[in-house]
Amino acid sequence: MSNHNLSRDEAATRSALITTHSYDVTLDVREAADPAVAGYPSTSTITFSAEPGSATFLDFISGGVQSVVLNGVALDIGSAVDRDRIILDGLAAENTVTVKGTALYSRSGEGMHRFVDPADGQCYLYTQYEPADSRRVFANFEQPDLKAEFTFHVVAPAGWEVASNGVESARTPLDGAAHQWDFATTKRMSTYITTVLAGPYFKATDHWGTTLDDGTRLDVPLALFCRASLAKSFDAPELFRLTKSGLAFFNELFDYPYPWGKYDQAFVPEYNLGAMENPGLVTFTEKYVYASRATDAQYQARANTLMHEMAHMWFGDLVTMNWWDDLWLKESFADYMGTLGVDRATDWDTAWVNFASKRKAWAYVQDQLPTTHPIVADIPDLEAAKQNFDGITYAKGASVLKQLVAYVGFDAFIAGSRQYFRDHEFGNTSLQDLLKALSIASGRDLGGWARQWLQTSGISTIAAEIVEDGGVLGAVTLRQDAIDPLTGHQELRAHRLRLGLYDADSSGTLVRSESIELDVAGPATLVPELNGKPRPALLLVNDDDLSYAKVRLDPASEHTVRTSLDKVRDPMARALCWTALWDSARDGVTPAARYVAAVEQFAPSETGIGVLLNVLGNASSAIERFVPYATREQVRTDFLAVVATQLRSAAPGSDQQLAWARTLADVSRHGDSELAFLRGILEGSTVVEGLAVDPELRWSLWQALAAHGQATLSELDRELDADKTASGREGHALASAARPEASVKAAAWDAAVNSNGLSNEILSATIAGFATAPGWLLEPYVEPYFDCLEQVWAERSIEIAGRIVRGLYPNAQDLAPGMAPAAHPVLVRTDEWLRSHPDAPRALRRIIVEQRSHLLRALTAQSAEG
Repeated sequence: MSNHNLSRDEAATRSALITTHSYDVTLDVREAADPAVAGYPSTSTITFSAEPGSATFLDFISGGVQSVVLNGVALDIGSAVDRDRIILDGLAAENTVTVKGTALYSRSGEGMHRFVDPADGQCYLYTQYEPADSRRVFANFEQPDLKAEFTFHVVAPAGWEVASNGVESARTPLDGAAHQWDFATTKRMSTYITTVLAGPYFKATDHWGTTLDDGTRLDVPLALFCRASLAKSFDAPELFRLTKSGLAFFNELFDYPYPWGKYDQAFVPEYNLGAMENPGLVTFTEKYVYASRATDAQYQARANTLMHEMAHMWFGDLVTMNWWDDLWLKESFADYMGTLGVDRATDWDTAWVNFASKRKAWAYVQDQLPTTHPIVADIPDLEAAKQNFDGITYAKGASVLKQLVAYVGFDAFIAGSRQYFRDHEFGNTSLQDLLKALSIASGRDLGGWARQWLQTSGISTIAAEIVEDGGVLGAVTLRQDAIDPLTGHQELRAHRLRLGLYDADSSGTLVRSESIELDVAGPATLVPELNGKPRPALLLVNDDDLSYAKVRLDPASEHTVRTSLDKVRDPMARALCWTALWDSARDGVTPAARYVAAVEQFAPSETGIGVLLNVLGNASSAIERFVPYATREQVRTDFLAVVATQLRSAAPGSDQQLAWARTLADVSRHGDSELAFLRGILEGSTVVEGLAVDPELRWSLWQALAAHGQATLSELDRELDADKTASGREGHALASAARPEASVKAAAWDAAVNSNGLSNEILSATIAGFATAPGWLLEPYVEPYFDCLEQVWAERSIEIAGRIVRGLYPNAQDLAPGMAPAAHPVLVRTDEWLRSHPDAPRALRRIIVEQRSHLLRALTAQSAEG
């Protein structure tokens, strides 16, 4: 059994005993291109202080330890190495330890990931550590509060590009076709944000600089990396432009010069995250390198991620949380600052609209699960930390910060942040450190705000209760309901929000006629300012999206939205109306089919491409999850007819056209009414003017055909021969596994569950294809799913195990007529498993509980609509 799940208590004990000073790390990856070589030599020399006579341990998940030398004395490997830990006894006041071992290449995206490009056979390496996988690459004290300076040395093939956090200080030819790269020593940082990149990457360079207030010059070298086979699609000039805009914006905003020397950004394959904020070398998923046509919303999302990671150079890297309980101290701030950066430092003017439409929707879903948690969470160990990179920590936290800005003022918020950086540079902090800085800057005691918003869980629902007489408003009361799922108690939080009054102008467009800003607290808040005013066509609660709350439209406003949503001029107001309709459908308050009908009626007029993509995706989910089985086929067929019509009539080459095409392919995985149209597009016999039928769209079309048995394996293989890329390989894996044949599903199950041969992304594609099937075809796998859970969790890394457990849960279920949702056999079997496995790992149980909750919500919505 592995002992690598470090607990918070163990970390606190270790940090009380030692203070780390420096690391000197050498990694020899010169043989990485040989698939027969499973690992590489790793040498780590660490200097640290300790309480004399005490004992502690290093972390190293490896393929073997060859030697451990502590203060000049070689330790006995048999007694010093305890699985993934190296025990250090009899420490001196000042210590030096050197560990030599074999680290292992990864295919899971954890540690040192090795990827072979199917386009040209070239080998690429990169590292990804958060929260605690640097110990898969070199021996260290793996916890965020034990910061140190790092010096890296990498031995690699001479023709490769190699990079790390620090600037390259020397390069030395070695015997054979290898060089050693030496990198400058970093400033103090945590282990999880160190990094190494190596391979025949394409590299572009530039620089950015500014004159500081004291007259000195800040010059920052810039570099961009991607795989060589993607270079022709790599829009480096645009990425450099965004980078320079972001550096200028954040340097001025934070009034603290960028502290990490250079600023490299690498776009890497099979990446588990969107990006990672390694100081001096940020890594991104290469899905942001658009080899196929992308919408403006995709480019804006990439810019948001770029700004998010850049904000981390201050929030998270310069100042880091003590332990993962305060993960929000970096992620909530970076999520807020990423959107702020796009809004203020780029040409996009819909950053906050897309935040409201998509990011907050993620938080709303997460916050209604039984596993929700406060923004300041209870993280007892590393497995729990891994799972808290979620919608609460990111999007809810950012939403709450947006409300805090409305409450204390933007200038006070920034002044407090600046002081926070100066007080804690290169150190570690907790909630109280930030609250102190913000309270001083704003002149407000933020303790009550923090208790309400950061230390409780759940989401408020706010609705306007209106008394009117002859079209004139009387008493208007805002009703708040907010149950904390963890305590079962009401948590009636204070909200700073706006009420928007919307009426038709002379052209029939719904425009804001008045806006009222107020504080909402308790179960009922009267709005006397509205008494005696004409009843507006639409009363929009939380106009401008200042607060974090679900909104229920009053009956008259809902009627306006369902008949005239396309008449709402303001993009933010329109997005909030869409969200209100979606929340109502998800919660079973209104039939999901009515949401689909609203999308059919108003999506063709939606000008915001980010919002359009979001509502089309919601409609697809509503059909497959929330609409009852008895009416689903008809609802889907009607929706597909609208989608096909809009595809044909959309402006040629427009983002809207591409959105309709993607939706047609996505929904057609489950419905067959437009398959002939899809086949015609693929074969070229049907031409949609302006539509780029590029590899990404082609694979989506093939996947839809394959799901209905209308694409043969030989056809899919020929498509792969024409698209020998990483994305092509993933598309082929999904399409192949989607074919509705028992033998195909059995092979996909075996590859995912019983084999360790799939990389992270191919595994996910295979699982997605397996799950694309009618319920009867997957029914034989319900019992094997529950039987395999403990073995999968024990034998796979948490990243891979999480993908399997989450992706293979049998959630494509329908409710039989007259059946209570909780009586569904899969829910009953899930409850049986949870009852009989009370001691299963907490992180595993969390995934099962969440999947159960998603299924129960879907069945409940089906029941309500039925």
